[in-house]
Amino acid sequence: MASMIDIKRRKDSITSTSQITKAMKLVSTVKLQKSKAAAENCKPYFNYMYNTVTSILEKAGDINHPYLKGGKEGKTAIIVVSSNRGLAGGYNSNVVKLVTKGDFKKEDVVIYSVGRKGRDTLARSGYEIKADYSDVMNQPLYSDAATIGNDVLEAFEKGEIGEIYLAYTVFKNTVTQIPKLIKLLPVSDDVKAETKEKEESEDPIDALTLMNFEPEAEEALDLIIPKYIKSLLYGALMEGMASENGARMQAMDSATNNATDLIDSLSLSYNRARQAAITQEITEIIAGASAIS
Repeated sequence: MASMIDIKRRKDSITSTSQITKAMKLVSTVKLQKSKAAAENCKPYFNYMYNTVTSILEKAGDINHPYLKGGKEGKTAIIVVSSNRGLAGGYNSNVVKLVTKGDFKKEDVVIYSVGRKGRDTLARSGYEIKADYSDVMNQPLYSDAATIGNDVLEAFEKGEIGEIYLAYTVFKNTVTQIPKLIKLLPVSDDVKAETKEKEESEDPIDALTLMNFEPEAEEALDLIIPKYIKSLLYGALMEGMASENGARMQAMDSATNNATDLIDSLSLSYNRARQAAITQEITEIIAGASAIS
């Protein structure tokens, strides 16, 4: 059994740690409320843009456009949204696994990183970090999403990359965050299931009615697809921020509870050691008195 001094030192250390985790939980709770509100506020725009693009692709017929057909050559770009700080449970590792455990060849992938934790882990695993936007996660703005979107679209248009994916975490609720990988470009493959469901649920006449464009379809897609990509990126940044704070709050809550359990266990061990020491002292006094008499 450990000595009372050792037990007391460990108990004091865990008590100090629990105070830190409790404070971090409170900070994450406050940040979560703000980031959750921001994520919920941007969802209507995000959903409207998504529905608009799927509606266009559903009714536009066969359009030969680079954003829809894509390029077969070039590498696969993956925009990875993680956090700049740790102590968030499995938040960062779950996002990284979308890349490392996916059907991607390492040599054919370039990473556009948003968040230092994801960047560092993927760099250690041998992935090429094409660009780093880690500072964005301090306070994401739509202008940041626009910058990332423009850089990736420029590489796509030049033929440097043939596909664009987005890896981020969907904020479902305070205790549930779901890592998700979606394909941004080419758009056509990403929305087939969505358009099929719409066709089955819509009025047959509406489903067969083609959409008229003003200006032409290709020019309209040149305008709408970049906005679509940027809105998806901004939505992912907002969802990622809320998910990070939710995951950290849960991790710190679990750490605080574990520290409380350890303190209770150490208190019991300390009391037992103290009682054993008192018993031993009494025994030694009685034995000494008996020897004298």
